[in-house]
Amino acid sequence: MSETVKEKMKSYLPSYLSGSEILGAMLDTEAVEVSDVNTSIEDVLNQFYIDTATWGLDRWEKMCGIATDLSKPLDQRRSVIKSKLRGIGTVTVEHVKNVAEAFANGEVDVAEDVAHHMIIVTFVGKLGRPPNMDDIKNALRDIIPAHLGIEYVFKYYLYNDLLVENKKYENLTKISYENLINKGVS
Repeated sequence: MSETVKEKMKSYLPSYLSGSEILGAMLDTEAVEVSDVNTSIEDVLNQFYIDTATWGLDRWEKMCGIATDLSKPLDQRRSVIKSKLRGIGTVTVEHVKNVAEAFANGEVDVAEDVAHHMIIVTFVGKLGRPPNMDDIKNALRDIIPAHLGIEYVFKYYLYNDLLVENKKYENLTKISYENLINKGVS
């Protein structure tokens, strides 16, 4: 990148200075410094956006009132922040869906069971349980009124799915049970 910066810096100079060895050496040194400054500026700007923030995620978490957990992967921390920001407003089925979909497991369906005072959240985007299910539960519990229960439904790869695909269980001995029910036989 410093070569590109050096060439750009040279383009601002008069042509009669382009052959100067002293000026060339100065441009080499300054191009490295300018490149480093540009990289630092870009890194700082990345912290202003949740999807690109890294070392700045703790500020986002503080702003949202979320306890920082450095043991979690960055994508899970980003999901919690996004859900917290989406969680502001009147609680509707669409609002609950929007908050739940802020997490990494993709698409969800949300239904109301008025007779039983329940909200049913069905994960339909991917098989199995999301890796940060506790974060999802906490985020939804924060926005859903306390008098309503929450039921979570997960989609798994079932034995009947094997039959539909004409696959035999005996041929799947190399696949762990956990992978089979969560990821299928692909």
